[in-house]
Amino acid sequence: MRPFLVAKRKSIINLIRQQSRLLSTIRSTSSNTNPPPSTEIFNFNVSSSNLITRNPKFSTPISLRSIHAQAIASADDENDLRVDSEDDNAMTEFLSRFVWIMRAKLTEAYPDSDKRMINDMLLLIVEKVVSELEVGGLGAMIVAAESNMSEDFSADLWKTVWEVSNSVLEDMQNEKKKEEMKRFLQCEEVRDMTRFASEIGVRGDLLREMRFKWAKEKMEESEFYQNFEIEDENVAGEVAVEEGVDVVGDGGDNVDGAAAGEIKPNVVSIPQRKGKIKYKIYGLDMSDTKWAEAADKYHEAEKLMFDEEPKEITGICKLINEKILSLNVEDDPSALLAEWIELLQPRRVDWLTLLEKLKERNSCLYLKMAELILNEESFQANIRDYSKLIDTHYKDSRLEDAERVLKKMTDKGIEPDILTSIILVHMYSKINNLERAQEAFDSLKIQGFQPDTKVYNSLVMAYIKAGQPDVAENLIKDMETRDIKPTRDMLMALLRSFSERGEAVRAQSTSTSMILAGYQPDLAYYTSLVGAYGPSDPEHAREIFNKMRKAGIKPDDKCTANMMAGYEKKNSLDKALNLLLELENDGFEPGFETYSVLVDWLAHLQLVDECEELLRKITEKGDLPPLKVHVSLCAMYSKEGDKKKALQALGVVEGKKDLLGADEFERVIDGLIAGGLTSDAERILKVMEAQGFPASQRLKVSLMGSAFLPRRSKPKLNF
Repeated sequence: MRPFLVAKRKSIINLIRQQSRLLSTIRSTSSNTNPPPSTEIFNFNVSSSNLITRNPKFSTPISLRSIHAQAIASADDENDLRVDSEDDNAMTEFLSRFVWIMRAKLTEAYPDSDKRMINDMLLLIVEKVVSELEVGGLGAMIVAAESNMSEDFSADLWKTVWEVSNSVLEDMQNEKKKEEMKRFLQCEEVRDMTRFASEIGVRGDLLREMRFKWAKEKMEESEFYQNFEIEDENVAGEVAVEEGVDVVGDGGDNVDGAAAGEIKPNVVSIPQRKGKIKYKIYGLDMSDTKWAEAADKYHEAEKLMFDEEPKEITGICKLINEKILSLNVEDDPSALLAEWIELLQPRRVDWLTLLEKLKERNSCLYLKMAELILNEESFQANIRDYSKLIDTHYKDSRLEDAERVLKKMTDKGIEPDILTSIILVHMYSKINNLERAQEAFDSLKIQGFQPDTKVYNSLVMAYIKAGQPDVAENLIKDMETRDIKPTRDMLMALLRSFSERGEAVRAQSTSTSMILAGYQPDLAYYTSLVGAYGPSDPEHAREIFNKMRKAGIKPDDKCTANMMAGYEKKNSLDKALNLLLELENDGFEPGFETYSVLVDWLAHLQLVDECEELLRKITEKGDLPPLKVHVSLCAMYSKEGDKKKALQALGVVEGKKDLLGADEFERVIDGLIAGGLTSDAERILKVMEAQGFPASQRLKVSLMGSAFLPRRSKPKLNF
């Protein structure tokens, strides 16, 4: 507030010059207040009577509330008083408030003094305040009070004058802010925001609070820019003084008498910053040029994400738009689209709006149209449009359509980015195209992207499904080196694959990885381990089987069948029967898997009656014997000499020839040769070679000698 008073001090000085004229027009004022305690806080260094003597021109009682109005009226006759009405009103308000408060304080301090004496004291205080303002403003009053430079006023009086002046200025400032707030409450922008808030449902005290908040923000913004203007004016004044130019202030005089029209105003602006702005946020140097480039890229991407409003479709264009939306998937939309483009001249946002409407009505037509407009220049297709379409086709198992869209993208010279490569890994893994899936996976690494668990899972499962568990195992090890935890499903799939291949060492390594990863062993875990160790080491498989039972996990039909298969490889029939009896005592009942292993085992031993008994139990459970059982039955009946049943089983086997391996083919042929069915054996040999399995030399020799050697007799087994 000091600049406010300094700017007005000339007006105050001119007011005091007119004091002699005002003495005759002063009217007395008084206030009815209860007398305060007798303690005097205003200690003049001279007596009240001497005040009049030392200031003879204040001999007449006055009322200071009319000083400024009279002073302004009389100052119109003087050429040196040039102030605006706004400035006069402000000074009148300040001195009126100041005199009003000081009169009350003087009356409290001097209850025995009459009105005339109080008026004389007020005139003396006002004169002294104005003289101090002329020297250096209100701040100089405190300095004067502390150093006792004034012989008229005591330090207590100066302190009181300072406090009253501050309170007056603060009250005036508050009044000014209230008026400003009223103005900003009615400004157009605040009214628009208030109207919008009311339309969306804001009511009552909340709406009133928000309106005052917006008005306050606008007022603070206005004050901020006003401060800049004030600083610019001060700088301009200082520059003019340094250059020797006369400056005419508000209500002041031109000291040198120079014409105002001859002085050109200086254009002042905020000084330019020297050097570069350097600042850091969370350790990042945000003054680096790369952040400016990142901001530009963000704004470009924002334009793509937040487009303008679509054009309004009217007239003929609206009719064509409805026809497009009503098309069937089989219809050709090219003609309608060409006419629609000619009429509307669409932008990207118009195309997107059309696609959204198509998606709501007909998803198949949406996909067809989305692929069709990729070539339209006005659509401005980017890589994300292609990747979204590829992903949609892939998730709906339309892999041919997905590859067609991918080819269109590459034909335009758009290379797959990280997101597109991820989609390709999932897509090619699903169709077991391992070469393309591996290419997409390697592309991710080249682009600097670390594949996540989902990407690894798709590729690992694809390799396991394709019968390449060793490659899947390497991928899982790569995950572990990158601190990516493999999922339980991935490890279990790998463990089952090694178990089916009989690779006990790798199965054990995978099981160890599962334990280290924190996955607890369950029935599937133990079943796979038993199956892995059963063919090569049935004793170790039995240890794992017993460990599972001790852990409280009951074996199921699959786990027991794996154990039986292990005993079959070593032909340990007694151990197998003992295990079955032990399990039956615990409430276990053999199922389809266990019976199938036992049928195959007994068929090898040519125990026809026992095999047929187990077959009846399988059919009673409502299950069909697996292909392996039919292979065993064909070989068994051929060797037994039961041609009818042998050929019946052979018909089932031949019907599922695509599922047979080399070992199954050789077993069937050996059985047919042993049974004297040479012609059938030769036919099955040709089928075997047609399936891509070359016949062994042993098999060829056996087939050639079967025509000259007599039929072998049935083996006799004694138990």
